[in-house]
Amino acid sequence: MWIRKSSLKDMKEALRNLRLDIKNLDLIEKKEALSTVSGPLQLRKHRLSGTSMDGMAPTTGWKRMNLVFGVLKYQILVEIQQFPHNSRVKFRFMQGNGVWVDRIPAWIKYATVDPASFGAPYDGVYWDPPTSERYEFKFPRPPKPNAPRIYEAHVGMSSSEPRVNSYREFADNVLPRIRANNYNTVQLMAVIEHSYYASFGYHVTNFFAVSSRSGNPEDLKYLIDKAHSLGLCVLMDVVHSHASNNVTDGLNGFDIGQSAQESYFHTGDRGYHNLWDSRLFNYANWEVLRFLLSNLRWWLEEFKFDGFRFDGVTSMLYHHHGINMAFTGDYHEYFSEATDVDAVVYLMLANHLIHNILPDATVIAEDVSGMPGLGRPVSEGGVGFDYRLAMAIPDKWTDDLKNKGDLEWSMNEISWSLTNRRYTEKCIAYAESHDQSIVGDKTIAFILMDKEMYSGMSCLTEAPPIVDRGIALHKMIHFITMALGGEGYLNFMGNEFGHPEWIDFPREGNGWSYDMCRRQWNLVDMEHLRYKFMNAFDGAMNLLDEKYSFLASTKQIVSSTNEEEKVIVFERGDLVFVFNFHPENTYDGYKVGCDLPGKYRVALDSDALEFGGHGRVGHDVDHFTSPEGMPGVPETNFNNRPNSFKVLSPAPHMCGLR
Repeated sequence: MWIRKSSLKDMKEALRNLRLDIKNLDLIEKKEALSTVSGPLQLRKHRLSGTSMDGMAPTTGWKRMNLVFGVLKYQILVEIQQFPHNSRVKFRFMQGNGVWVDRIPAWIKYATVDPASFGAPYDGVYWDPPTSERYEFKFPRPPKPNAPRIYEAHVGMSSSEPRVNSYREFADNVLPRIRANNYNTVQLMAVIEHSYYASFGYHVTNFFAVSSRSGNPEDLKYLIDKAHSLGLCVLMDVVHSHASNNVTDGLNGFDIGQSAQESYFHTGDRGYHNLWDSRLFNYANWEVLRFLLSNLRWWLEEFKFDGFRFDGVTSMLYHHHGINMAFTGDYHEYFSEATDVDAVVYLMLANHLIHNILPDATVIAEDVSGMPGLGRPVSEGGVGFDYRLAMAIPDKWTDDLKNKGDLEWSMNEISWSLTNRRYTEKCIAYAESHDQSIVGDKTIAFILMDKEMYSGMSCLTEAPPIVDRGIALHKMIHFITMALGGEGYLNFMGNEFGHPEWIDFPREGNGWSYDMCRRQWNLVDMEHLRYKFMNAFDGAMNLLDEKYSFLASTKQIVSSTNEEEKVIVFERGDLVFVFNFHPENTYDGYKVGCDLPGKYRVALDSDALEFGGHGRVGHDVDHFTSPEGMPGVPETNFNNRPNSFKVLSPAPHMCGLR
């Protein structure tokens, strides 16, 4: 910890010496990107050693423009005639072998490609619309939620039709669905430009540009403003862990064999991720720090994002990138020569910057290693994230669903997986995300019901046993994950109603079809289909947290994990939860321990008719507590709880009582 705090201090000082105060970082993109300034348009670029440079802009076609270059090692100044808005622009330079190559400026705000031409190269676009065409934000940011209930969404695949959806269509048609299900945060994937659609947005080519498939920058601003009007915070899935390997349209095109200090990336094997086929940043290079930190501020201030989900954090934290590593929790796994101190310091700088610009920002780390301090403030020597994704939870559910029968599920193991997190380091729990939805894997609903989803989802006939069990367990798995697994909750678009099948982006192997790269909202909208029950329960469990704020409560006590009965009982906030995972046994008069004495009533019941259940639990029944043992002597209590009451617990079923 001392090493990284010392490194952070040194890096801050270096940035200040370069007139880049981390507490008030200049909006560098306004100087570095193609922008209108006083006089002619100025283009500032990081110079590549041993090169000649040129610039081009189109008139009737591409036209070379004569440029005059300075001799600074790291920076050149180019003065050219002003480009009109929406002009295509490229950057041309001569490599050491005398070959001229075209590149898109690294700080470009918009890049497009001819969709009618297969494999066509992207063009940079000078984006500077007149005032009449600029989107003006109308609504303030919503207050930061005490506990984020996150809807993870991909704009492009959010249409019911087999095509790429637009930012404005998503805003008008999908955001109201998210709000109706009582989420308070939407997390947008694939917003930053990426030339390969099937990468899910994780192979970024142009870091300051919005993905042009779904619209232009003003369209994205409309989406974010619409979300704010609905009370939804908006997080960006940001990728600073690596960059696309593409040469013609990405940062990799500026790597022509120069030294690491004059490149965005490490040289040799250290600069390449074998599993991802992508380039790895050199976080010790101040130009890289300036580029990435400016990128964060750009999205926060220009587009009003409310925070970020940092992708691939495990890969950043360690020189081995987490490859072939099974983290056990031993501290030597986290603090050793395998730790990439430069990357850790960058993440500390990033979180420090984000929270200085926007104190109410929400920043989440996608980390599977569980590095200590990742979710503690930078002022404490932590890395500064607000939350870490609880990535082991979906793996546990997948293992149980695929490899074990219902009676083989261990209540102790489920409870341990859901509660295995460091005290005071908050986690976002999820049962499944986009990872479990892509081709080659299955969603929870599809694992549970498989082919029966094609024939057994009609309410006009009795539910087949597989569908009845599947819907019941789908509700229970998602809700116990939410209620016990963390201090926030995440769901991927469509999984709330058990979207069938998988996601398969257009590719040569499927004939470039968009049929599996969409969301079939019509399934949940049809009154005679059972998808509506899972959707209704998803909204109800979010509403329960909105009413009782149990996710934000630090009170979390598991009082019983009964292996024989297959029942888990726990308290979260002022609520008591009872989950009966037994496939057959219904327990009438099941004794439940609790903290507070008094009268309890059902607040949420997965067996309710409105959620596709059988309506076996009475909601108007008062459950009065009885004292257990001697006050203040836990060993004399029932399951170490001073009070108890009795409930009806059908199989399989959950209920929350207040």
